[in-house]
Amino acid sequence: MLSKLKDFFSADPKINHSSEREQRELHIAAAAMLIQAAMTDGHIDEVERTRIGVLIERHFGVPREEVHQILTESEAKAEAAVDIYSFLRVVNDHFDHEERISLVEMLWDVVYSDGELHDHEANLIRRISGMLGLTDVESGTARKKILAQREAAVEDQDAIHPKGDVHSG
Repeated sequence: MLSKLKDFFSADPKINHSSEREQRELHIAAAAMLIQAAMTDGHIDEVERTRIGVLIERHFGVPREEVHQILTESEAKAEAAVDIYSFLRVVNDHFDHEERISLVEMLWDVVYSDGELHDHEANLIRRISGMLGLTDVESGTARKKILAQREAAVEDQDAIHPKGDVHSG
């Protein structure tokens, strides 16, 4: 997913400011979808917000210093949005099938980041998966992948606060 996205936005030497703006809008749309998923249970907590930042940095290669700006803008857009369709349109226009599966994995990751899965969150991801052209089996496989990673307690070095950067006081 990352390489195709990076290739799409950086392979052409004629990239101009509109392409950079397009890339930023794609990051904001994806982050807004993740934020809306996190907000489905009525609130977004710091664990979810941090996880979204980590995912945006990792999956899209967004420089760490830009993550906060994207999150702030995405959160404002997500809160102001009447529905999720405008964000879906941006994603559908730019993501291929595998990238859409990766986005659904990120959605599952975010909704599980607070330790609880609410029915509304699962329902939202199921609906989003369908609107992204994914099957229930593909969404279920993405969910199982995230659960397996969490169950196995895979060491997940936080991209925003790598080991050694977090100081306990």
